[in-house]
Amino acid sequence: MNILTQMNYSKRVGALRRRMGGLGATGLVITHLPDVRWLCGFTGSSAALAVTRRAVRLFTDGRYTAQAAEEVKTAKVEIVPSAPAVAAVQWLAVQVGETGTVGFDSAQTTVAELERWKTALPAKLRRKLLTPVKSAVEPLRWFKDEDELAIMAEAAKLGDDLFTHLLGFIQPGLAESAVAAELEYQARMRGAEGMSFESIVAAGARSALPHGRASEARLPRRGFLTLDFGVILKGYCSDMTRTVSLGKPTAREREVYEAVLEAQESAVAAVAAGAECGAVDEAARSVLRRAGMAEAFSHSTGHGVGIEIHEGPRIGARQKDKLAPGMVITIEPGVYFAGEFGVRIEDMVVVTREGGQVLTHSPKALIEL
Repeated sequence: MNILTQMNYSKRVGALRRRMGGLGATGLVITHLPDVRWLCGFTGSSAALAVTRRAVRLFTDGRYTAQAAEEVKTAKVEIVPSAPAVAAVQWLAVQVGETGTVGFDSAQTTVAELERWKTALPAKLRRKLLTPVKSAVEPLRWFKDEDELAIMAEAAKLGDDLFTHLLGFIQPGLAESAVAAELEYQARMRGAEGMSFESIVAAGARSALPHGRASEARLPRRGFLTLDFGVILKGYCSDMTRTVSLGKPTAREREVYEAVLEAQESAVAAVAAGAECGAVDEAARSVLRRAGMAEAFSHSTGHGVGIEIHEGPRIGARQKDKLAPGMVITIEPGVYFAGEFGVRIEDMVVVTREGGQVLTHSPKALIEL
């Protein structure tokens, strides 16, 4: 269900139009489906959005006639037999004329697709009409409005509820895949559209794999179990990680867990409007450096999240982007000792004028099952 209003989408199109001048384009063709959805509400799998200073038109095929009529806000819908992006480029060529330019997202357009667009144009327009622009829409999506934040808080709450359910389901001897199946079944039963990504369920020595997707390996009687998962709710993703102990942890395991927890909480505390992303990363990394675990922290501290599970900004070393109110980011430091175990703890955090508001509220003190 789409709860966003015509006003939401009109504001987004307005923001994109204000950005167009700086991109050096008089029109834009938008083909990345998350961008299309954000700008007009359409959720189908085949579409292109054409934007000029005065008009917005969505091109899609006949499979989506009824769906587009129901979903699309701020754009006139045009049903075409095939190749919506080609139709959008041809329409834009007429709108901007011989002196205009049509920007396309170079990060989302293949060489083959670009050639198809050019071939569909009059010969005199093939060399100069289409101009690459970098991330026309995605930086606008970094900033969530109140409706988006409400949906994301709801998605995070569902993730918390699923984690609570899993705590009563997990037991030694279960396959990691069985835990993932239960997680995903419960997510669907509780209203999720799907999972944000393939769920990570990794136990024992496999917890040292940062992306240890669920396997047929059995949960051991003792050792760490990492659960990294998210749900899609009303089009928006959640993301959280908790590491629990199966049985009583060793002194070293507890020491490592506490160091990661301190690093995670230090980075959460560093979240504030105006803070550089690199400084937030350093808040986590410095804790692990003091603990002698810096080399075991092999990834960045976090990333933006929204309609897509990985959006900007990146919370990594030396990143100069500054946090601003409305951004939703993850804070997820982890350490990994190959052949032994790993620990990661992750929250979703909204950047506010006062600091950071954590959306995921599951306990972070070490849980022993």
